Amino acid sequence: MARRRRISPAGFPVHVIQRGNNRSNCFLSETDFIAYVKWLNAYAKKFNIHIHAWVLMTNHVHLLCTPQEDNRGVSAMMQSIGRMYVRRFNAKYERTGTLWEGRFRSCVVDSEKYLMTVSRYIELNPVRAGLAKHPANYKWSSYHRNARGVHTSLCTEHPIYTSLGTDPEARQKSYSALFHDELSNKDIERIRTYSQIGKALGSEQFKTRLYEALGSES
Repeated sequence: MARRRRISPAGFPVHVIQRGNNRSNCFLSETDFIAYVKWLNAYAKKFNIHIHAWVLMTNHVHLLCTPQEDNRGVSAMMQSIGRMYVRRFNAKYERTGTLWEGRFRSCVVDSEKYLMTVSRYIELNPVRAGLAKHPANYKWSSYHRNARGVHTSLCTEHPIYTSLGTDPEARQKSYSALFHDELSNKDIERIRTYSQIGKALGSEQFKTRLYEALGSES
């Protein structure tokens, strides 16, 4: 069966998932997390990708990002990070071969309808995995920037996030309030399914605009 064509047009947010091969751990120490974040920051800037939310779990990565230029930006970023990180990981742990589970998974996200939901889904991963009682208790995610204002050059505010308040403190307060309620099982399953199969997550009107922008059909 032919693989679904991956799409990530300029100006449309994308949810990206990269898993360790056979779901094995790809982060074994704090320095591993630090190295990945360093390259994520560097290559996001190189390929003009705005990162809005992220989390590094022990065996996978989630990103919510928006390419600012062409359709290849996200793929180029992930390939570059993967190449550098795997080379370092294999040398450090005296191993050979692949680390990641083939191609990364992704889906385009309707910012008006799902951007904040996907952002919460990403930052709540450690809670669902039992690694933390609250996203604030997990170090390796964008929650600290989005909800607490911790400075980082990695994240760029999406206009939907910026609209949460008239100043940074108001935006952080409004964003953190979104975590008072749990995500519905329906939303969790929808995000997982659409990211797995690579279909656009959004309304029919959004999908029409997306495929018009691509000059193709769903």
